[in-house]
Amino acid sequence: MSIIVEISKEIGQDEVISLYRANEWSSAEIPEKLIPALLNSETLVTARKDGKLVGIGNAISDGHLVVYYPHMLVDPNYQGLGVGRMMMELMQSKYRGFHQQMLTADGKAVEFYKALGFERAGKTEPMWVYAGNDH
Repeated sequence: MSIIVEISKEIGQDEVISLYRANEWSSAEIPEKLIPALLNSETLVTARKDGKLVGIGNAISDGHLVVYYPHMLVDPNYQGLGVGRMMMELMQSKYRGFHQQMLTADGKAVEFYKALGFERAGKTEPMWVYAGNDH
């Protein structure tokens, strides 16, 4: 399987929305916010198979100390094949040495991120003000 993983902001709205819908993420319903949010991220990583977008992830950072990974999605047909791992490893290579690399994980993603070295942050509790109704 030849998957190309790279840091790139070359994305099309339709392919992004399709990927978010395939993963049942509510932000697919607000493309007018989702696309600018992804493009305004400090880093955007994509995974493509024969030109088709099969994965996307982004990072928001202060550029020196802290990075937060808000989104990491892989097409359900490509999950379990190492695509997410390749994308996260590329992101983590860029932010190696940062004091904090942070994310919020739920469901099956918890074990995935643990395998990449993430752990629960002390005694913290996840908190948010969230306008969605999924995860």
